[in-house]
Amino acid sequence: MSIKDKPMFTPEDWGLTEKQANLATQARELGQSKFAGRAERYDREAIFPTENYEDLRDEGLLGVCIPEQFGGMGADFKTYMLTAAEIGRYCGATALTFNMHVSSCLWTGFLADQLPMDDDVRAEHEKYRTHHYARILNEGAIYAQPFSEGGAAAAGFKAFGTTALRTEKGWIINGKKIFASLSGHANYYGALCSEIKTPDEEPSRRHTMYIAVPNDAEGVSVVGDWDPLGMRGTVSRTLIFKDVFVPFEEQLMPRGIYFSAAQKWPHMFMTLTPSYMGIAQAAYDFTVKYLRGEIEGMPPVKRRMYPTKQLAVAQMRLMLEQTKAIWFQSISEARPEPSKDALLRAWSAQYTVMENANEISQLAIRTCGGQSMLRSLPLERLYRDSRCGSLMLPWTAELCMDKLGKGALYEDGETDDA
Repeated sequence: MSIKDKPMFTPEDWGLTEKQANLATQARELGQSKFAGRAERYDREAIFPTENYEDLRDEGLLGVCIPEQFGGMGADFKTYMLTAAEIGRYCGATALTFNMHVSSCLWTGFLADQLPMDDDVRAEHEKYRTHHYARILNEGAIYAQPFSEGGAAAAGFKAFGTTALRTEKGWIINGKKIFASLSGHANYYGALCSEIKTPDEEPSRRHTMYIAVPNDAEGVSVVGDWDPLGMRGTVSRTLIFKDVFVPFEEQLMPRGIYFSAAQKWPHMFMTLTPSYMGIAQAAYDFTVKYLRGEIEGMPPVKRRMYPTKQLAVAQMRLMLEQTKAIWFQSISEARPEPSKDALLRAWSAQYTVMENANEISQLAIRTCGGQSMLRSLPLERLYRDSRCGSLMLPWTAELCMDKLGKGALYEDGETDDA
């Protein structure tokens, strides 16, 4: 029987609440006992982690961010991030796709509750989310969140090309989403799209809609293959919407609320990072166990006495501690309309997690040596999965650097015009 892994963030050292500690423990124990043993097959065959989602449903974790008054676990932003990091430690693809599902609840729950809405809009929002939360809790429904379209929309620079034409009884959805995680496996696609009143109207970012499209609606199709470098278990095939009718009650947020959330709650775009924070921890954990001769199924040969190995582990530990520290600080100060320094820190944390997860994985492979290249060990998968993090919109590594440079040198409204 394997020894239980220690928490990534020990409650007493990091000042966790009881709920944070309990949910992180639940995720860690589930990940170690169930997810870790399945991760290799999901990766090798590029198949969706269906069994893991059955376990998440049975554990009640599909409703982790559904507010308690609706019957969910009521996790706030920070609590969810800590919980998801423990999942990413054992299966990055599960954590990454789980984020797409949970964001449908986090954005409409904890985040939306802190956004200004008049009474009528708030009542409309309550009606919508009651409808969606009941599906998740009572039917085990899985929600996806198709975002990318191959252009600048997912980075927040222009309106989404996927459109929602308003009609008398609902919306007509048309468009294409690429890298659409959970394609063919989610029950509902929480599509971000631009509201239009006529087919030839120019879309506007301000009119972004967030609408749940049933996977079996007429006009919905999933196309293309999925054979990427890493995160193969996300099965992020291309999603097509062709004249898909969706009634008004399938909205996930009232009109205008997603745009408000994106403006006021920028930390909402950090929810991809827990997967990679978990991968960084996993690469370090494996290296320590390997050098101590504690890997299950392998001879108990110790390699820890060599100075070169000790130095490498010291480098990994230093990088891991730096990464955890800035990430924890950033998720701790997430709130509506954060200060400029907090926003700069969020971009710094995003960049640090995504880049350092891969750097730690590289060091792990070099330190553990030739056997680490084998697929019978997890390091080569962790390396491939971690390389994908810097590419993730809307805050890719390049965009984070761009935002940091401009944010440090310019105040709001400043230009270089004479």
